[in-house]
Amino acid sequence: MTPEITVLTLAALLWAVQFIAYLAVSHGKMDVNKAIGPRDTEIERPGASGRMHRALSNLTEGLTLFAIAALVIAVTGQSTSFTAAAAWIFLIARVIYVPAYALGWTPWRTIVWLVSFFATVAMLLAALI
Repeated sequence: MTPEITVLTLAALLWAVQFIAYLAVSHGKMDVNKAIGPRDTEIERPGASGRMHRALSNLTEGLTLFAIAALVIAVTGQSTSFTAAAAWIFLIARVIYVPAYALGWTPWRTIVWLVSFFATVAMLLAALI
């Protein structure tokens, strides 16, 4: 398995951990009937619950682009020390992003997000070069 695919697998596990953390933080803070209903209207997620939900949504979006980058690198056999380092930078930044978002670290949350984004873009550019 290439380092990029290993990191993609670990990032998917991070998603699962973040989802469980979101559920734990949200327990008892949201209307259960609305949560299990059709969600025709937005569910109010107060405080840390809302921040954890937004962080999870952000990871979901980031994983889409990262998965494309990791798969392109792996399928085309272009894994290098540069792409492996970029993948690990992505994952480390995403791990740091969770407390940065949950605890409202301004402006660090945005800086950490930018690091993960540019690491992914670097992988995509490396695949084209």
